[in-house]
Amino acid sequence: MKLGVLLAVAWMSLPLPAAATSSERFAIIIGNNIGAPDEPALRYAETDALRVYDVLRELGGYEPTNMALLRGADAETVRSSLIAWNDRIRERSSAPNTEVVLFVYYSGHADPERLHLGGTALRMTELAQLVRGSAAQFRLVVLDACHSGAVTRTKGARVKPAFALPSEHGAGEGVAFLTATTADEDAQESDALGGSFFTHAFVSALLGAADRNHDGRVVLDEAYQYAYEATLRATSRTLAGTQHASFRYDYSGRGDIVLTAPAAHGEERATLHFPATGEFLLLRDSESGTVVADLGGHADNRQLSVAPGRYFVRARLPEVLYEGTIDARAGSSHEIDLGGFTRIAYSRLVRKGLSPSTAVHGLETGFRFRTPLPNERDPCLGGFLGYSLDLEEFGLGGRFSACTSRWSRNSLFATTDSYDFAGRIYRAWDWSRFSVEVGVELGAAVFLQRFDTVGRAASRLTFAPMVGPRLLIGFDFGGGFFGALDVGGETYFLRTQAPREDPTTEPHFALRTSLALGKRL
Repeated sequence: MKLGVLLAVAWMSLPLPAAATSSERFAIIIGNNIGAPDEPALRYAETDALRVYDVLRELGGYEPTNMALLRGADAETVRSSLIAWNDRIRERSSAPNTEVVLFVYYSGHADPERLHLGGTALRMTELAQLVRGSAAQFRLVVLDACHSGAVTRTKGARVKPAFALPSEHGAGEGVAFLTATTADEDAQESDALGGSFFTHAFVSALLGAADRNHDGRVVLDEAYQYAYEATLRATSRTLAGTQHASFRYDYSGRGDIVLTAPAAHGEERATLHFPATGEFLLLRDSESGTVVADLGGHADNRQLSVAPGRYFVRARLPEVLYEGTIDARAGSSHEIDLGGFTRIAYSRLVRKGLSPSTAVHGLETGFRFRTPLPNERDPCLGGFLGYSLDLEEFGLGGRFSACTSRWSRNSLFATTDSYDFAGRIYRAWDWSRFSVEVGVELGAAVFLQRFDTVGRAASRLTFAPMVGPRLLIGFDFGGGFFGALDVGGETYFLRTQAPREDPTTEPHFALRTSLALGKRL
């Protein structure tokens, strides 16, 4: 199969044969961002290795003294570590009633024949021989290699032929294979997640997201199904295309293979309970912190086991985003209450760059008031219809307005109907349900003046360009509906003519305010 993630899983926390009364687990976790000289440096291979190391140590029952984390190591260091670990495993396996597990994980560059480790290479056949030759009753091997790209990149410089999996019929009592891709796909990693799609999904599964039967344990079948679906959804929008995990294994008479047991570590960790709907992303400390896990909208289990500390939670629902921080204490069971989080309407998701869409548009209508201009005596009252388009960095909008001003003096009655259209560009900031927009409008107005007096008086039609700043304060009602109060300082360039003088064009300032109700589409 294409080199992606090769997982040979066997676990000893299952019902054991009657003779086995104790177990011991060993792990060698390898990550290297540097491959061959002609390959670009990776960003997240060593980070992925650390995440796997942490979840095994915290929830998998691995003792730190039986774990090796090799980041940036060359081929000789990896080879020597495998040999040394095999010696220790052989010694422990000879003890009566003891069952031993070996876990080997690698993330970095590779081709179909070799792992590329900082300018050195380790042949896949040698790696397979060292693992098969282990005296461990169960062996787990993870190989995560991807190709390079931009925001979603792939590890490795060139498209390679399918990678040959080691035979599952080596020494030992049980072996399983879980790959991140099929034979003709690339494994991918994400800047947003700070790691590979598959490893991120798999670690999230081990933290409890995959526990479908809510028994406090994550078994192999559950972890695979969760990782498969999460990887498929996440890569469906990437340039490289969808990525499908694959699964095969060979073991018998051992029941479900348990990978982690979050419920067994409740006293030293915190359990987070999430609402039944929505997708959740969990980051350490703050919005810019390390991604810890995510919980897909289709996850049957709505809880995760995490280390004590402060976490930033981002919840995505169909029409709104919630963001907030929580403090998770050891031994606590914490309900994620969205009512105390910051609520961000869908258009704000676009402005923050968090929405799958690149733009959101909406309509608005309402009442407007404008102070009188020289050709008017009373304020101009009326209404408007507007359109807005929210982009990631700024917004665009347009508005058609109409208002009427009336005045009278002695026997002269005048009515001025004003019709104007203005386009605007603005920048927005969001706080909870409130938003503030600052921008500038540019447009034109048409004034139709009609007179009612003794005798005849002709109507007058006047055209005037206009420009001015605009300040808006908005409030999100939910369901895509919003209200807004805005104030604009409009400068009209009016052409006027005094008796016995030539016509002149002069700027005239007016203050305009409006109340709006709108709906994002």
